[in-house]
Amino acid sequence: MVEWTDFERATIKDIFSKLEYDVVGPATLARCLVVYPWTQRYFGKFGNLYNAAAIAENAMVSKHGTTILHGLDRAVKNMDDIKNTYAELSVLHSEKLHVDPDNFQLLADCLTIVVAGRFGNTFTGEVQAAFQKFLSVVVSSLGRQYH
Repeated sequence: MVEWTDFERATIKDIFSKLEYDVVGPATLARCLVVYPWTQRYFGKFGNLYNAAAIAENAMVSKHGTTILHGLDRAVKNMDDIKNTYAELSVLHSEKLHVDPDNFQLLADCLTIVVAGRFGNTFTGEVQAAFQKFLSVVVSSLGRQYH
């Protein structure tokens, strides 16, 4: 079980309360697909992913990016039991979708970059540390089925 400080809990809740899901989610997934093009193989049904502009304008990328970000709400609401919260999602990604678990960390890194860009100077080292701790627990939980 992860130990959360009051600061970490408050920080995570504060970040997610201020996010524009319909902006940050799509920007995060688009960044991941552009920077790590091998991740595109999981999105073959999304149509044109041939370049950064096509990815940024792709409605399916945008929708799924928003869905992913909303999926993190479950972890925010269940910070003391993130592993069990994502147990079914871990099985889905492992056994049905066959997603390489390393991609969860790549997406988390892209999310950190997008959030840092949106929050600017308020995304201090302490805030970033709390956010990355949260994301590392989520990534570990999503990869649980692979172990």
